[in-house]
Amino acid sequence: MTGFADNELSRNGFLGGRVQLWQPLAGYRAGVDPVLLAASVPARPKDAVLELGCGAGQALLCLGARVPQLSLTGVELQPSYADLARRNAAANAQPMEVFEADLSALPEALKQRQFTHVIANPPYYKPGAHSPARDAGRQVALGERTPLAAWIRTAARRLAHRGYLHMIQRADRLPDMLTACADCLGSVEVLPLAPRQNRAAELVILRARKGGRADFRLHAPLILHEGARHERDGDSYSPQIRAVLRDGAALPWP
Repeated sequence: MTGFADNELSRNGFLGGRVQLWQPLAGYRAGVDPVLLAASVPARPKDAVLELGCGAGQALLCLGARVPQLSLTGVELQPSYADLARRNAAANAQPMEVFEADLSALPEALKQRQFTHVIANPPYYKPGAHSPARDAGRQVALGERTPLAAWIRTAARRLAHRGYLHMIQRADRLPDMLTACADCLGSVEVLPLAPRQNRAAELVILRARKGGRADFRLHAPLILHEGARHERDGDSYSPQIRAVLRDGAALPWP
C-alpha cells in the first residue's frame, strides 16, 4: 500500500486543538474511542508506552499531550498509516517511533524491549461480522484478522513486571478478552462505557496488570452523554467526558 497524497488527507483537531491529526479522507478515521483509551492510562513522565495497531497515531499523541516526557512507540501493520503516524508525530512535535509490522511477528529490536504501558484499540468485528468496507485501510482497521487473544498475549509479553494493558473494545467481546487474560495478566478491571443512562454499555475499557493478583473488578458504567435521548444538534457529552475530549483531562476511572 502506498502512502497518502496531500489531497487525500484532512487535518483534524483533538483535545481542543492541542493535537492536530492528518487523516485520510477515504479510509479509517479515528473517532473518540482512541481519545478515551488514551485518557484511561495512568502514565507518568518518562514511562515507556507501546501501542499495538497505532493507526495514524491518535491515541499515542493524545496521551503524550496529557503526560509529558513519555517514550512513545507504535506498531502498525499498514505502511501508509505507519507513515501517517510518523508525520503526525512530527507535526505535533512529539518524538515517536513507529514500526511497520504484524503484531504476531514483531521485529527483534522490539522484542528486546519492555514497556510500562501497552495500549490497543483492536478491530471490533470478528471476520464476517460486519459489512465489507470500500476502503482497504478501513477494512483492516475494523475487521479482525489476528485473533483478539493474540493481541493480549503480545501485550503481556511486551509489558514490564507490574506494567498495565489498557484496551478498548466492543462490550460483546469482553468474554474473549477475559479468557485471554486468564493465563498472562491479572488484577483485571473493566469499565463499561454506556451511551446514556439506562442504556446498555456498547464499549468497555479493560485494564489488566502483569503480575497483578487483585480480584476482578467490574465497575459501574461510565455514562458518555447527558439526557435519556439525543434531542439537539451538537454534542451532548457529560461534563466529565467533555473535559476528556476537549480539555485533555484524564478519564475518571473509579
